[in-house]
Amino acid sequence: MKAIKKFIYAWISQKFMGGCSSYNSLETRKGCRSKEQARDVFSKGSIPHAQGKIFFNPWVAHQFAKEHGFPLVIKPNVSGFSRGSHFPITSYGQLYKAIFLAKLWWPTTVVEQYLQGKNYRVVVIKGQVMSVIERFAPFVMGDGKTTIHQLIDQENVVRESMKLFPCISPLKKNAITVKFLKKQNLTLDDIPAEGEVITLFYRISLAPGGVVKTIDKTTISMKNTALFLKVLDLFDANILGIDVIFEHDITKDYSDQKCIFLEVNSRPYLKMHDYPRFGKKEDLTPYFKQLEQLDISQADIF
Repeated sequence: MKAIKKFIYAWISQKFMGGCSSYNSLETRKGCRSKEQARDVFSKGSIPHAQGKIFFNPWVAHQFAKEHGFPLVIKPNVSGFSRGSHFPITSYGQLYKAIFLAKLWWPTTVVEQYLQGKNYRVVVIKGQVMSVIERFAPFVMGDGKTTIHQLIDQENVVRESMKLFPCISPLKKNAITVKFLKKQNLTLDDIPAEGEVITLFYRISLAPGGVVKTIDKTTISMKNTALFLKVLDLFDANILGIDVIFEHDITKDYSDQKCIFLEVNSRPYLKMHDYPRFGKKEDLTPYFKQLEQLDISQADIF
């Protein structure tokens, strides 16, 4: 079994982790590979996180839904870039469909409570926050006179002019988009009202057309910053990409709102921080210089 897992991990690294940093030791990376590991550390360190379970048998997820109610999230226990994740799940039908799709990626699966709020990736290194971005699912904003079809074309022109490709993907008008719009009683030919946000896909990920916004690190509350650095220490890491949802905003103390830490990434995808759709691009060179000085044990072994 160990040999099989080693092969799978190596294949994932080669196939899907281009552009991801490698500044942690093998021991640290091994401790961050699954959602279950992260949940255990969060629990021991009193870090706010969603209630959830790791399961192989779908009946476990059914019972979890019965106990905790909806909405929920289903995701593979091992994954990256939100692959295989499905949310918000609001019915048992959606639950079983999501379980099937998630298990195509990894046999063990996570079910956990879902929080509607703002989704952030916080990158921390020893003693400081390196970069913070807010992440958005693919969307367009209406102007009261342009169809969704045309809004998608306009947005893709903007992205191209900003030279965001290929790190940030263009918005799509494929069957998946059409199906997702249909769930909202919309079509590509509908005209959204001025200021109306139309979500084109549920997943907060770059591949289907999601985008990021840089957040001024100086606006983050000191209490939140201290919590992020605590998470870094709990995992004994040099760098972590922390995925966290705040009910209202990252500038407000986590203790004054609902907040859940989702997972940590020991090899965070730092390339996307250079391609914000909103906000100003940061110069992260000083942080990289600091990281390059580290003597990292078994950095090239996955």
